[in-house]
Amino acid sequence: MIIGLTGSMGAGKGEATRVLKDLGFDYITLSQMVREEARKQGVPEEREQLMKIGNGMRAAEGAGVLAKRALEKIAESDNKNWVVDGIRNPAEIDELKKGEKVHVLGLHADKEILIERILKRNRDSDPNDREGIIHRIEREWGKNEAEDGQQMERCMQKVDLVIENEGTLEELDEKIIAFYNEALN
Repeated sequence: MIIGLTGSMGAGKGEATRVLKDLGFDYITLSQMVREEARKQGVPEEREQLMKIGNGMRAAEGAGVLAKRALEKIAESDNKNWVVDGIRNPAEIDELKKGEKVHVLGLHADKEILIERILKRNRDSDPNDREGIIHRIEREWGKNEAEDGQQMERCMQKVDLVIENEGTLEELDEKIIAFYNEALN
């Protein structure tokens, strides 16, 4: 089984990944494909640079290229259960769905909750002010992005389920496990 994850920064994809890993899933993120390309090109692995490289890869090789590369890595593995994180373009969902037993989960939270979480987690890779976070979220959702760039809004229209993650971690964990159990059937 492959479970794909999409959602804004701060929406809970990392927590969903943790739950799925506890259930025996291996983990791959589409950003790994971009990081590998950045290393090949000798480009610093900074978020803005990685976003440009990812968009460039999509423009050159098709919007589903990151998912295609991830599926190639998954095919080389003995594990049959994978969580694929970092879906940002609907073509990546289309590419993943070419496989068997693929389910895509969207994680969502109100923008104000996302801003609060991102400021609280204080990651070096995140913007450290409200305006920067809003800009990043809007870009993820497709504002001023090319068709083959980040298009989270369109991704959310293609998911199998959207989980509203505005409560506790325990509530999110329960929702992830319920989604997994439903996907088993």
